[in-house]
Amino acid sequence: MKKLTIILCITLFGINSFAQTLKPVKIDSLVTVSLPEDYQKKDTLGQQIYSANSAYGYMVVIRAENAKGNTALKKEKDLNKVLKDYIKGIKGQAEGSAQNVRDTTIGHLKAKTFTLQTDQGEGIKLRNFIIIYTQEVTYTFEYFYEEMRKDLVNDEYKAFSSSIKLSPQLQRNDQYLTDAKGLSTGAKVAIFGGGPIIILVIIIAMVRRKKRKQEEEA
Repeated sequence: MKKLTIILCITLFGINSFAQTLKPVKIDSLVTVSLPEDYQKKDTLGQQIYSANSAYGYMVVIRAENAKGNTALKKEKDLNKVLKDYIKGIKGQAEGSAQNVRDTTIGHLKAKTFTLQTDQGEGIKLRNFIIIYTQEVTYTFEYFYEEMRKDLVNDEYKAFSSSIKLSPQLQRNDQYLTDAKGLSTGAKVAIFGGGPIIILVIIIAMVRRKKRKQEEEA
């Protein structure tokens, strides 16, 4: 019992130490996230990569500049396609499966979150991703852990993911140019389908009026 108490105390101390050493890091003037104090930063090929070991996993943040000649995305569906292709590319590189793919909102921006599961013969590895795309930069937040620690990582991952802060300057038009959704199906029916019906009603009314007038004159 005494040994168990000592183990629990050491575990709690380790968790508290992690909480104390997590600190906000400015990725750039618009994005901040909290990482362990001993994080490392590398600059390579237009990317800034921040990485650090945590109590139960491994954290990575990538700031990658998009190609200068990129055509600006026009609508939300264009953003959805970019994010879908991004996930497909990650799956292809890691030879894994994407799970729990969903949309979320961080600040004013739309983001995509999912879990990548891989197995290279050394046990199942899981990587939680959060992807934020803007016209100029793509931000990738990743939390890597082993499946055996799945029940232990929740608080740590929540502390990491919820620490992502975006400047109020970042708005949806930094992702795509317009929020216009286009006409709804009902509106299209009313305009394009209902138009001929209205014209037909008018023609019938005119014919009936002319026929009534002819009968009155007869």
